[in-house]
Amino acid sequence: MNNKLKKVYLVGGAVRDSLLGHQSKDKDYVVVGETPATLLARGYQAVGNDFPVFLHPKTKDEYALARTERKNGKGYTGFTVDASTSVTLEEDLARRDLTINSMAMDDQGNIIDPFNGQTDLKNKILRHTTDAFAEDPVRVLRIARFLARFGEQWSIHPDTQALMNKLKENGELAHLVPERVWNETEKTLNEKHPQLFFQALNGLGLFPEIEAMQGIPQPKNHHPEGDVYIHTMLVLKRAADLNFDVETRFAALTHDFGKAYCYQKYGNLHGHEQVGIKVINEFCERLKVPNKLKALAVLTSDNHTRCHKLFELTPKKVHRLIVEKINALEHPHRFLQFLQACLCDAQGRGEGFVNKDYPQFQLAQSLLNALRQLDRKAIVQQAISRGKSGPLIGAAMREAEINCLRDNLTELKNKELHHENK
Repeated sequence: MNNKLKKVYLVGGAVRDSLLGHQSKDKDYVVVGETPATLLARGYQAVGNDFPVFLHPKTKDEYALARTERKNGKGYTGFTVDASTSVTLEEDLARRDLTINSMAMDDQGNIIDPFNGQTDLKNKILRHTTDAFAEDPVRVLRIARFLARFGEQWSIHPDTQALMNKLKENGELAHLVPERVWNETEKTLNEKHPQLFFQALNGLGLFPEIEAMQGIPQPKNHHPEGDVYIHTMLVLKRAADLNFDVETRFAALTHDFGKAYCYQKYGNLHGHEQVGIKVINEFCERLKVPNKLKALAVLTSDNHTRCHKLFELTPKKVHRLIVEKINALEHPHRFLQFLQACLCDAQGRGEGFVNKDYPQFQLAQSLLNALRQLDRKAIVQQAISRGKSGPLIGAAMREAEINCLRDNLTELKNKELHHENK
């Protein structure tokens, strides 16, 4: 059977990426002047219930019938779809979010560009295609995500920014489903410039915990970069620049969530580490953030200052941090993520700090390595030979671990002092 369709166009991100010289992961096609029955008869597989989308019988690429969408309700579910044979390619492109995503390419490689997407691509401008942009509030998140992907050389067109602000004013953003907000946020955290996402959305009320950081002062001797908001964006940027994973980036974003609350209630930042736990939990509950990300964020908020003061802590307090609070012996990868987030916190304080050494990182890893080399079997046997049992064996293990930390702390601190005096 001949599977060839008459009017088929490559559309959206694949065209944009091709013009940018990037390899596109997915290829989406629009089919003009056909019906679902036609595609089914040619072996295409129907997917989705909301509008007619089909998978190619061989390549499994997506082929959608050209369609228009008309808003008839709040949020993103209130749409009437028309996918009749009379819908043109230009009408289909008009419903798309941004001009750079509203281009098509025919099978000869010709670009169809009714909304001047190529010009905006050249000028690095993110501009809404038509007022249909406002019909799906999640597009506000997506345009911010594109900024996070492409970088600071790009900008959101003033008319588009005004439209985004209008969506806040008329209450449309309040209808965003938490799962969709988190879905876009998680994707953004994996982009090259995730801080630009939050900066672009600043003032729209989607992330009140982050907006609350603005204007919260910090001690200038530790934070010459400015307020808590500026610091947080720099910490997140550092986590992305170092290519740390999404859990670490989320911990970097949330590590100071308690500062705004503390300052507003007490006039200072004391205890923000523990106060931040409640704020993080509420944030994660509202947006349905996965537990894996929440767990690291809570650990980081609670303990990042202790990590910064690692050289000043007693062996017992170091043990409490590494073994009792973070359980690094059983979760070494999580401990590494925690240290990475603390490193970003230390280096996310302006240009003078970006490449500043953070010896706490190496010290913590060395101490964990020393703990892992303890002969635990021998320690248990020795405790038993002394008539100890039950909780007393655990106490003997704890004492051995603290002694191990004491010996290594003395040795490692002396090495650090020797290095500094060179």
